[in-house]
Amino acid sequence: MVTTATALRTYHCWAAARAHDNTKPISLGTCTAPSPRLALRWLRHRTAAVTAQLDPRYARVGHDWLTDETEQEQALTLLATGHAYRVTLHDDQTTYVIAATPPETTSW
Repeated sequence: MVTTATALRTYHCWAAARAHDNTKPISLGTCTAPSPRLALRWLRHRTAAVTAQLDPRYARVGHDWLTDETEQEQALTLLATGHAYRVTLHDDQTTYVIAATPPETTSW
């Protein structure tokens, strides 16, 4: 059973794509994670999935983020200390945002 107190400690994770000629984003998935580490795991999983779909010249940013241990630790620290974190990828026509918002964070 999930209590209200437990629900308040969850991290909201989401991914979306927005075409450059369209203002309405398309959801690429959502998740609630009970810890900053699990939120980061979801970010890594979704970033890998989006990166795999990109042309190699655009995928480099995603590959670099996925292999940067220092950046992973920084993301984990930011989430654990109450800050939102996001990864933004681009190609010629679309912007992709993969993000995690910690508990009690209402905006960027």
